[in-house]
Amino acid sequence: LAKDMHRRATVPARVNIIGEHTDYAGGLALPFAVDLYLKLEATSRDEGFTGDPEIVKLWQAANGWPANLTIESEIPIGKGMSSSAALCLAIVMCAQGGIDPFEACKEAQRIEHEVLGTPCGLLDQMAMMFAIKGQATRIDFSDNSVQHVPLAHDWKFKLIDSDIHRALSSTEYSNHGHEDHVEQENTRVRLAIEASAVELGQLLNESHASLSTIGVSTPEIDTLVGSIQSTPGVHGARMMGGGFGGLILVLVESAEVYPEIPCVVSSGPAILEELL
Repeated sequence: LAKDMHRRATVPARVNIIGEHTDYAGGLALPFAVDLYLKLEATSRDEGFTGDPEIVKLWQAANGWPANLTIESEIPIGKGMSSSAALCLAIVMCAQGGIDPFEACKEAQRIEHEVLGTPCGLLDQMAMMFAIKGQATRIDFSDNSVQHVPLAHDWKFKLIDSDIHRALSSTEYSNHGHEDHVEQENTRVRLAIEASAVELGQLLNESHASLSTIGVSTPEIDTLVGSIQSTPGVHGARMMGGGFGGLILVLVESAEVYPEIPCVVSSGPAILEELL
């Protein structure tokens, strides 16, 4: 290892349009990366590690070299935008350099399971790693293949904070009806690719109802999503991410709907820089 290593990984957040709770069941999903970023800098040192204890733990799990680790992040924590996956991916990229993108995803998943105890699938990591600006990534988790789909100009998304907080590792949900959900959600992903904004809105509403049926929503979230869905100018809305709170994905007719909230802007993939 070179004595003077200085690397920076910049990883975007992700929004999953549709295809939720399907990744660990070999299903389909349609995420895209968005322009909120987590940056991790790793600078080599003679021995030991400095940085936030949890980051150091993840770094060691990824076989990181002796380093000073600093992080800055715009990705909200515990809101369903995958701050933990972004962190784990940044750590793997900095620790292991020019690693194959899919291997980086699997390694990030491994350290997240091992250190953070989150039973995540590969959706978040693949959404961040394989992103193309202006496109969504259709991921097929039966073989982890990726296809890119242009984001239609009339798909305008906003994120509304439910202000309901959750901790993924402390939540339990039933597998009751889960296979039916995955099958229907896969169909919704296939339909979404060719959908108009109005049709996509309907698919988002159906997706939320289905997530509610498998028990990853809460009555408070359902009430809030219902009132957003019936707001003039909203095509559709659903809870996003692991569930039980966090952000709600809203497809709006125009930027004037919920004017105080900016439209989501798409981003390119996670990148690694070698700094001097």
